[in-house]
Amino acid sequence: MSQPATILVIDDEPQIRKFLRISLVSQGYTVLEAATGAEGLSQAALNKPDVMVLDLGLPDMDGQHVLCEFREWSTAPVLVLSVRASEAQKVQALDSGANDYVTKPFGIQEFLARIRALLRQAPSGEARQAAVELGPLIIDLAFRRVLLDGVEVGLTRKEYAVLAQLASHPGRVITQQQLLKDIWGPSHVENSHYLRIVVGHLRQKLADDPTSPRFIATEAGVGYRLLS
Repeated sequence: MSQPATILVIDDEPQIRKFLRISLVSQGYTVLEAATGAEGLSQAALNKPDVMVLDLGLPDMDGQHVLCEFREWSTAPVLVLSVRASEAQKVQALDSGANDYVTKPFGIQEFLARIRALLRQAPSGEARQAAVELGPLIIDLAFRRVLLDGVEVGLTRKEYAVLAQLASHPGRVITQQQLLKDIWGPSHVENSHYLRIVVGHLRQKLADDPTSPRFIATEAGVGYRLLS
């Protein structure tokens, strides 16, 4: 017999979590719960749920931010469950990587049907690693930490974003245009000097010599690759 699917519910309302837990357990699912975004990301990294159910109005961080962080290292389906019903909120969540969006109040039968649909669509391969290790360098994508020889490296938001993008596809070339589009936005795809400056700072902090790189290799005229 196959293992029951694991559903992670991230919602700060105890009554909603209890209602979903009872409903999902009755269908044979294993249920994990979190009341904050940080707790939810920790649960996701440790337990690798098959589906995440995510509220947007969390006490410690916006659910959109949780979604973006989760998508840096996992391809597991995400169902947003929120009172936010505007088209703009839905579009933002779907563009950030959500697979489905249900507004509160909701019908439990429709909710369960959407969970079943997401499980059918779930990728069959392994999700991206929550942490990437390259000898002395550890890139913890789940907790947004970078360690070199056991010491945490302080990175700016852009520096971390570039490194995380490369770490999500170790050994694969990521083009300059893709990095600029994903990190700076579509209007900056021609501003390659932004990227060169950030990569230069990254290399300094990682003690990575560009002429003999240990971690980040330049593919001339194309982009960058994290050596695996």
